[in-house]
Amino acid sequence: MNRKILVVDDNELFRESIVETLRRQGYEITSAINGSCALEVFQSGLYDLVISDMKMPGMSGIELLEKVKQADPDVPFLIITAYGAIDTAVDAMKKGAYDFLQKSDNLIRELELTVQRTLEYRCLLKENVRLKNELKAKWQYLGNASDIDQMREMAKTIAESRSTVLLTGESGTGKELVARSIHYQSPRSHGPFVKINCAALPEGLIESELFGHEKGAFTGALCRKAGKFESASGGTLLLDEIGEMPLTAQAKLLRVLQEREIQKVGGDVPVEVDVRIVATTNRCLEEMVSDGSFREDLFYRINVFHIHIPPLRNRKEDIEQLAMHFICKYNDENGFSVEGLEDGCIENLKSHNWPGNVRELENAVERAVVLTRTGKIRAALFDSKSHSSFGSKTQTVIDAGITIAEAERILIFKTLEECNQNRTRAAEMLGISIRTLRNKLNEYGLERAKIQDAIQEESRG
Repeated sequence: MNRKILVVDDNELFRESIVETLRRQGYEITSAINGSCALEVFQSGLYDLVISDMKMPGMSGIELLEKVKQADPDVPFLIITAYGAIDTAVDAMKKGAYDFLQKSDNLIRELELTVQRTLEYRCLLKENVRLKNELKAKWQYLGNASDIDQMREMAKTIAESRSTVLLTGESGTGKELVARSIHYQSPRSHGPFVKINCAALPEGLIESELFGHEKGAFTGALCRKAGKFESASGGTLLLDEIGEMPLTAQAKLLRVLQEREIQKVGGDVPVEVDVRIVATTNRCLEEMVSDGSFREDLFYRINVFHIHIPPLRNRKEDIEQLAMHFICKYNDENGFSVEGLEDGCIENLKSHNWPGNVRELENAVERAVVLTRTGKIRAALFDSKSHSSFGSKTQTVIDAGITIAEAERILIFKTLEECNQNRTRAAEMLGISIRTLRNKLNEYGLERAKIQDAIQEESRG
């Protein structure tokens, strides 16, 4: 597509020289003899660049610049000035001109290069805006239920601040998606979005991961390392599953949130950080505060804004929209051409309670898309007989008189078997943290192979 350029100069010979030069470069050129005419022309069309002489009768180049910027702040503006008018040209740049050129013997060659550079810059700006809009759309939380509308509105409102946000909800409801949505709607969207899973970190490394360490701070610290707070400076830090953070780390986190500075492991000098905190949990922090496993002062510090994400079973009117979204997603990823859902699919989907929430629905739709590839998805693919997550779970029989500890061990083994040894999924199904599950398995002294043997032995018994 040809770039449209508006050239403004009261000197006809000079103006036509610029017009002819730029037309030879393949640009679509419109010219005007003064600022007033140029403004009329500009307001009646879309232009990628305006080139104007500084000194013209009536409206000057700077006055034209100001009016053009009022109409379209993003359009680049080049000023052409005579010798001795540098101060005025600098003033024009302060008011929004992209660059200025002096009238000289080399003006035409300089103009060609400057126009090319300016239009490339304009393309980069447009691409940047497009990518930012795509990011915002990518992390937009889908759904039309009233609770979701309220949640989106609140997220949009609090995004403008740097206040800490607490996101709660069951596993699979999309807490991270909401966190990213807040980030990309905020003034911090140009900065990094850094995530740390508090449940997946060994207790001894949490402080180093969050705050970083100096070289030689401990055995194995061979070089200085930036922590997650430093990495997220100027952006957003997501503390995922904050309820799994040990009490010792909670105390240090509280100090950082209060003072807005960190101290590296092995360091003596505090480091200021500019980070917006979003915390997520699928646990009830109020109950944890009551039983002493979560600090009350930290709870109040992170609970400035609280957004609860409802489970999918409470907003089944959103299932069709979500399903179509996932169909498009996996069509694009795999090059398939699935057209949609046959009659009966939505009824089957809505009949399920979705204990895994949106994550479980996405997995079910992905499976259906892969099996269908083209045409419409058959309703049978969402029957309880055709999808394991729809059917009833295998019942685990525990005899009367068995100890609680033994019943717990059997339940953990059976759940791991159901999840194909996926510990994260098993922890979600059991309603415990991955750290708690790991500790339980350590208590049993069983590796994965031994766990499988124990399951088989239980089945034979």
